[in-house]
Amino acid sequence: MQRHLFAICAASLLAAAAGPALADGYGQGVPVDRNASVAGTNAAVAAAMGDAPAAARSMGAMGTKMVGGAAMYPTRDIIDNAVNSRDHTTLVAAVKAAGLVDTLKTPGPFTVFAPTNAAFAMLPAGAVDNLLKPENKATLAQVLTYHVVPGRLDAAALAGMIRAGGGHATLKTVEGEPLTVSMRGNDIVVSDVKGDVATVTTSDVYQSNGVIHVVDHVLLPG
Repeated sequence: MQRHLFAICAASLLAAAAGPALADGYGQGVPVDRNASVAGTNAAVAAAMGDAPAAARSMGAMGTKMVGGAAMYPTRDIIDNAVNSRDHTTLVAAVKAAGLVDTLKTPGPFTVFAPTNAAFAMLPAGAVDNLLKPENKATLAQVLTYHVVPGRLDAAALAGMIRAGGGHATLKTVEGEPLTVSMRGNDIVVSDVKGDVATVTTSDVYQSNGVIHVVDHVLLPG
C-alpha cells in the first residue's frame, strides 16, 4: 500500500509540473498565491549573496509576514501559527491524523517545508483521503516528516549552503531520506529523491521553535 501511494503521487506530481496550478480531484479550486513570497525569498538570497542594499530594500517592503491570510507570529510555535493559515488546512489535518502535533510543538528547532492546499490538490484524486485513513497513519507520517529538517535553516542559511556546495546542498530530513536544495534564479527549490521539485514561494516564516518555508508541491520519499 505504501509503495503504491508513493508511486501514484509521484506520477501525478510529474504531470502537474507541466500542467496548470490547479489539478482535478481532491482540493480542486484552491488558489495559489504566487506573489506572496517573492520579496521574502529574494531578500534573504540577496543578503546571503552579499547584496545588502537590495536585501534591506526588499525586507523593508515586506511588513508583517502573512501566510494564508493570517499573520505569523514568531512568538508562537509551528502548530499554533499553521492552524490560522487558510492555505494549509490540508496540511494541518494531515499533521493531526499522523499524530505529529505534539512533536511540532516541542522546542525543536525544526525547518518545515510546508505544502499548500493547492500542492496537495495536485496529488491523485483520493490520495489524500486514503493517506488520512487510520490504517495509513505510518505512511502519512513518513510523507510529512520528509518535509521536516532538524534545525532552524532560514533562506539565507540555505543559500549559503547552496553556494558552499557548488550549486546545491543536501538536507537530511526527520524521515531519514535526503532533500536537495538549489537555486532557480532567485528562488530556492527543493528536490526529493525522485527528482520532483518544489519551489519555496514564501520563505522565512519564523516560529518560536523553527522556521517554515511554504512550498508549491508535495515532496515524496522513496
